[in-house]
Amino acid sequence: MTGHPRDGHPADDPSAGTGRRTEDLLRELAPQVLAALVRRYGDFDTCEDAVQEALLAAAVQWPATGVPATPRGWLITVATRRLVDTVRSEHARRRREDRIALATPQAELLGRPADSSPAADRDDSLTLLFLCCHPALTEPSRIALTLRAVGGLGTAQIAAAFLVPEATMAQRITRAKQAVRSAGATFRMPAAADRAERLGAVQHVLYLIFNEGYSSTVGGSLTAPELSTEAIRLTRLLHRSLPEHAETAGLLALMLLTDARRPARTGPHGELVPLAEQDRDRWDRRLLDEGTALISRTLPLGRVGPYQLQAAIAAVHDEAARVETTDWLQILALYGLLEQVAPNPMVTLNRAVATAMVQGPAAGLDLLATLGSDRRLADHHRLLATRAHLLELLGQDAAAADAYRQAARRTTSAPERRHLTARAARLDPDRTGPPAPD
Repeated sequence: MTGHPRDGHPADDPSAGTGRRTEDLLRELAPQVLAALVRRYGDFDTCEDAVQEALLAAAVQWPATGVPATPRGWLITVATRRLVDTVRSEHARRRREDRIALATPQAELLGRPADSSPAADRDDSLTLLFLCCHPALTEPSRIALTLRAVGGLGTAQIAAAFLVPEATMAQRITRAKQAVRSAGATFRMPAAADRAERLGAVQHVLYLIFNEGYSSTVGGSLTAPELSTEAIRLTRLLHRSLPEHAETAGLLALMLLTDARRPARTGPHGELVPLAEQDRDRWDRRLLDEGTALISRTLPLGRVGPYQLQAAIAAVHDEAARVETTDWLQILALYGLLEQVAPNPMVTLNRAVATAMVQGPAAGLDLLATLGSDRRLADHHRLLATRAHLLELLGQDAAAADAYRQAARRTTSAPERRHLTARAARLDPDRTGPPAPD
């Protein structure tokens, strides 16, 4: 995959006026529009607010009137007008009006589309990505702001990725925008030394954006392909700029090896199909080959990081023609290394599954029990679902069904909820309805 799948003009699609298509298109265009405004005016906070207003206007108007011939230009023009209106308000006039009025002729604001010049057609998403990872921000704030500005995720989705309340995440994003403004950050790619300092946060951001696209935490769809596609595109750009950086290559390999399974991950009605039940003939062989070649070149280069290890685990899964031939012993060893390099409750959870496949489900449950006191994961639906799966392997159907129901109650993904509920019903068909409150 060497280019963005939406290289064709979005407006050429006759279904582009539908609500779903509009939502997808707006998510794709949001970072491009924000980058265009920040490049021109420099005030990230005010520009981000203006872009959000333009996106809201488009979400209301486009389903009824159709997508404009130049949707990106429409959004930039509307966002620019909103920005000028804000500048002219009583609260912002003294700080910004002179600068923006001088920078933008009135005729340009009211005339041709704001992105109609060739110079405005470039994609500054990678520059925007590094801006959002400014050193003035804490790492959680960098990631949260980038997920909002570049990934197009809503506050609820970002909160779910961080395992924190939505209100907490909303405050974090607001503080992050204020910090960028206070730091006087300029819209340009940082120098080599600064870029190296921000690289870890940038990689983590791309990782989270990809994960949200591959397994959506909220809503009625299991996946949001536009997010994963955008994460892969940005990671390709990053890898192209740092071709010898092993962890960036590992991150790209991980995304490719994981995204290759997407065609088999859902059934005909959008239902979740677990890895063990997927039709592996439907996996994207082109992505598998590219990801495998990339991680094969990367691993021998030197110190191995968490993204390379996760890519290696994905490669072991993907090279098995059938689930029965999976090399679980190698996967368990890789998870052991990953837990040493990057300790995380989710890593321990996955190691518990590998342990169960090698040493038996009872051993996996023993390891899983150590996560019960971890506040980040104690009530998370993935912990409950994994416990249910291991109990099912042990033949404890009633206990497994109850754990599946509890997991279904806690997930915010409708497809996952249906899948977990169906698992519970298959094991305990006599019991109906939601699980009893804790």
